[in-house]
Amino acid sequence: MFSMTNNDTSSDSGCTGSESSSNRNKHQLAVRTNFSRSRGIVSFVRRSSRLDKRLQHAWDEFADTFLLDFGQADHELGVPNDLTFDQNFVQSVWGNANPLIIEIGSGQGENITAAALSHPDNNYLALEVYTPGVAHTMLLGGHNGLTNLKIAQVNAPELFAICSRSVAQEVWTFFPDPWPKTKHHKRRIIQDPLAADVSNALVDQGLWRIATDIDDYALHVHEIMDNRDDFDNRGTLMVSLPTEHVSKGTAQMAYQLPHAMFRESHRFEGRILTNFEKKGLKAGRTIHDFTFYARHADDAPTSHKSME
Repeated sequence: MFSMTNNDTSSDSGCTGSESSSNRNKHQLAVRTNFSRSRGIVSFVRRSSRLDKRLQHAWDEFADTFLLDFGQADHELGVPNDLTFDQNFVQSVWGNANPLIIEIGSGQGENITAAALSHPDNNYLALEVYTPGVAHTMLLGGHNGLTNLKIAQVNAPELFAICSRSVAQEVWTFFPDPWPKTKHHKRRIIQDPLAADVSNALVDQGLWRIATDIDDYALHVHEIMDNRDDFDNRGTLMVSLPTEHVSKGTAQMAYQLPHAMFRESHRFEGRILTNFEKKGLKAGRTIHDFTFYARHADDAPTSHKSME
């Protein structure tokens, strides 16, 4: 496990009084001077990091197994400036050179743990900022005895900004926060800088799989991704979407706006049907799936082993 020396302690533990200092520090470490603080706009809001008894027990039992310890404090989700995230790092953490699949915003961990269980010859990295989600992913990973899963509690764009070229086979972003208000669209995680960094991190012809149940977010994805030189949209499903954005209070007016046809993908069979996706379907929302292939102009064509 990658770790950094801890010289300080956090004053706001956010943990039960009976928790030992050593266990507390597994998810509440000191702020480092070598972490980037200039994060700018982020795609998440701060939430409580308190864990119930079940999740606290899972953290205490499984953090050493699954958590990549970058030395963050409780309210620091940055990535150390001196971290090199390359194939050597993957080899040192997972102990092999198997294909790496990274999920941005893994939530409760249902998808990535199911995939790791079904595909033991792949390595998996779950990126999640919320402590309860990280703990629940540990719980699932521990109960399933997974040896090919790691979790990092970091701001995903910061990690991708320091990734070496061609380190990952696939990247997944399923149902990101839609930030429905127009003034908050800039906080949507899929933006041009992240797209460039994901393309760099992927092998040539590696996949960025994206899914959303919000039509306006689907339009946002098309605007960011469809005309990029470093990705190909190879979707074969034609979908009608408004060509203008709506906000939280005007979404019901979208049907009155001009529409156009966009290329999307059929549902990714490797994504399990979570309760979150079921709620979207029950509410009558359309699930939009995207499959973008990274295109490295300076790389020779390589074979790609996609996850079926």
